[in-house]
Amino acid sequence: MEEKYIVWHIEGGLGKNIAATSLLTSLKEKHPERKIVIVASYPEIFLNQPTVYRAYRLGLTPYFYDDYIKNKDTIVFKHEPYYETHHILKNKHLIANWCKILDIEYKNQSPVLNFNYLHQLNVSKWNREKPILLIQTNGGPLDSNLTYSWTRDIPIDLAIQIVNKYRETHHIIQVCKPSSPKLEGAEIIDYPLSALELFPLLAVSDKRILIDSSLQHAAVALNVPSTVFWVGTSPKNFGYAFHNNIVANAPTDTTKLVDAYLFDYSFEGVIHECPYYSLEEMFDVPKIIEKI
Repeated sequence: MEEKYIVWHIEGGLGKNIAATSLLTSLKEKHPERKIVIVASYPEIFLNQPTVYRAYRLGLTPYFYDDYIKNKDTIVFKHEPYYETHHILKNKHLIANWCKILDIEYKNQSPVLNFNYLHQLNVSKWNREKPILLIQTNGGPLDSNLTYSWTRDIPIDLAIQIVNKYRETHHIIQVCKPSSPKLEGAEIIDYPLSALELFPLLAVSDKRILIDSSLQHAAVALNVPSTVFWVGTSPKNFGYAFHNNIVANAPTDTTKLVDAYLFDYSFEGVIHECPYYSLEEMFDVPKIIEKI
């Protein structure tokens, strides 16, 4: 009998790849007769997913056309959910827009991560004498020279105040980029780790202070509620009600979005479009420190 396939092409960052895992079961339920083939920027996220037949890295697809396309019964999904109208207008969540593309029902699906035996052994490497407070102050590619992205990162002055509250009771681990400001007294992770090496840290930490990046998606998959800061992006598009989402105050300035096309702010945070003039205008800092 001829084999049938679904090819799902997923571009973008690690967090976006993790979000995609939420729909694998629904996709398989809709097409039980088809084998799911993933082509993604982070294929390691899909390797241990029971519904996935094969996972390929973007650009590393030898003989792919002959194996899955030529004269094959294959459905191909190579669409960008970021360019769906409801995403651009901030009306629907990323996962809901993917459901529309894949023609499956949106049921508030959540990401799923599966760890093999060796991945599970990585948990012990994160044992510390004190409970861990994990704080991700900065996101994006490690090789980026951008020190701080105002649209997604935690302002360093706010991060310092959070750390000062827990410095005596917790072991602080900061996840950031090499170019980012470092928190005094914190253990710094600004070097390459595979996703499945880093994610167990979420599971063993006592408190998690995160941003709109891969760790907040992974925390949902691991069922560990976290505090997530939002500035230029929105939990309506990328977040989960599962978390304690702290959203920046709405800007009151009349900054002109001269470089904005389909979206208001870029992930990188164009400096001249920042509509805030102080940390206090962005967040009610004393209230936030009290709530965390």
